[in-house]
Amino acid sequence: MGRKAKEIADLDLKDLIKDLDKAYCDEWLAFYAYWYMAQTVEGKGYEDMSEFLNKVAKDELEHAQEVANRIIELGGLPTNNPVNLEKNANAPYPGVVKELSNYDKIIKLVEAAEAGAIEVYNKIAKKTFGKDHDTYQLVTHILGEEITHEEMFENLEG
Repeated sequence: MGRKAKEIADLDLKDLIKDLDKAYCDEWLAFYAYWYMAQTVEGKGYEDMSEFLNKVAKDELEHAQEVANRIIELGGLPTNNPVNLEKNANAPYPGVVKELSNYDKIIKLVEAAEAGAIEVYNKIAKKTFGKDHDTYQLVTHILGEEITHEEMFENLEG
């Protein structure tokens, strides 16, 4: 972020970097949980559930990359040690369900994680609105995708 951009940003950039780093950690944890379940899901129609989970996992990894780039643009560095991801996140690791053929539990787990992400990005969007236009655009873009993820899994409920 250039000097003029920093000058017109009407917020504490260190605080914003901290918020973004927490979101970055959340994305990595969600990515891993969804990716793992996509690889190990079983039962009737497991291919469809695996495809859904892989798609959302790919999006979460993309979000982590986008947020990391913004953190660096703002002059910070994202969490660099996987051991610290959960410690630095907004929420604990969402985990994976023990019964990998229980789609209702998988759906509930993903819905809860996506609802948390929606809250996080909504908070950052409100914080940056009219103050840091680039971060605002990024987080509203990610927010829209998180809303879509939540709806995708809500539509799977039986």
